[in-house]
Amino acid sequence: MARTQGSHSETTGPRIRAAAETLFARHGYAAVSMRQIAGAVGLQAGALYNYTPDKQSLLVDLMQRHMEALMGAWAQEVQGDTALAALEAFARFHIRFNLARRDAVFIAYNELRNLEPEGFAQIEALRNAYEGELAGILTAGREAGLFQLEEPRVTTRAVIALLNGVLTWYRDDGRLSLEEVESLHWQMVRRLVGV
Repeated sequence: MARTQGSHSETTGPRIRAAAETLFARHGYAAVSMRQIAGAVGLQAGALYNYTPDKQSLLVDLMQRHMEALMGAWAQEVQGDTALAALEAFARFHIRFNLARRDAVFIAYNELRNLEPEGFAQIEALRNAYEGELAGILTAGREAGLFQLEEPRVTTRAVIALLNGVLTWYRDDGRLSLEEVESLHWQMVRRLVGV
């Protein structure tokens, strides 16, 4: 890969991704040009193509990195030895992980419509894998008689929507601490699955 004179590929690539993430989250993918991304990083527009083939590839890359980080972090989470413990771990993890990455989450959920078919299939597979983790917990809990629910996949989407809602209103300096917010949402998830 060619390098722009005076730049360092190991730092410029991440700076480009960070600028694109901020701009896509703030203005929407369709409204952001490659020239704007280059300007935010201090590059000439043509220099961006040394780091990414096009804007679509940049969007897919951002989404893929987010989903892979999410899956990797969840794999490292202590999940407990029952479906109830695993569900609590998932609820708390999802809030905590995503609050630290609001822009990435916003893009991952709101820019799917702008993906071309190949990129969409790639990101959808990652999303399905993550949702499959929760669906597996819900199915195990239902089979063990712990949860009262009819459709694990639909309940999975309802739980994730509930947890993602925190991202729209929670503030570090707000009335409730992160731990209190996690606990309140865990109680709501318990009721949602019939515990």
